[in-house]
Amino acid sequence: MVQPSHPGNVGSAARAIKTMGFQDLVLVDPRYPDMTTQPEAVALASGAVDVLERARICNTLEEALAPVTLAFALTARVRDLGPPPCDIRQAAELARDHLASPGSGCTAVVLGTERAGLTNTQIALCQRICHIPANPEYSSLNVAQALQLAAWELRYALLIEQGTALLPVSTAQQPDPGSALATSDAVQAFLAHWEQALIQVEFLDPAHPKKLMPRMRHLFGRSGLSRDEVDMLRGVCTAMLRKTAAQNK
Repeated sequence: MVQPSHPGNVGSAARAIKTMGFQDLVLVDPRYPDMTTQPEAVALASGAVDVLERARICNTLEEALAPVTLAFALTARVRDLGPPPCDIRQAAELARDHLASPGSGCTAVVLGTERAGLTNTQIALCQRICHIPANPEYSSLNVAQALQLAAWELRYALLIEQGTALLPVSTAQQPDPGSALATSDAVQAFLAHWEQALIQVEFLDPAHPKKLMPRMRHLFGRSGLSRDEVDMLRGVCTAMLRKTAAQNK
């Protein structure tokens, strides 16, 4: 973040990158020397104070980018001169591939001031220009919001490459055994029970079965019945048989 002037944006930026699994925040020539400990920064970090505490503060962008091998200048304005442009998703993919290449260093997303963004001189220090394809009639994004989008795109690109699950992991301590698929023996036993119940309620005529049971077998075969579902359906069969037995007394 180059010359950030609002402590709240710095705190929000810390929160934004931590939620996406990142932790390296660098401030270049911030308005306040104690920017990371300002009450508003701490409040809006909301659990990401550790990112604030580790934040590196540099006097110049050159100093901040010294260890970086691929930097993206995030800007909403078209530049006639400067590094080649790409959108934020392409930037994330380029960053992912760069990090995976042998002997690579590190990547960075560079954001300018809340009021004026990045200067041409600052952009020239980066290897690529990066754009967020926002509403062309109103493309102004808060700096922390822009950083959140950039961090999300990079996280998504990394997750896809690693084949990591994209949905939340269950917090259940033990898996539910009843949700496991029923064995073939259990399914066949249920189908025999089911056929018996259908005959008892006179839905199936054993003298003229036609294709009813083969169709039922295909139906339940496609369903991928779980253990609990087989038990439930066998309970239905038992109830059907009990009911008809009582009626026939």
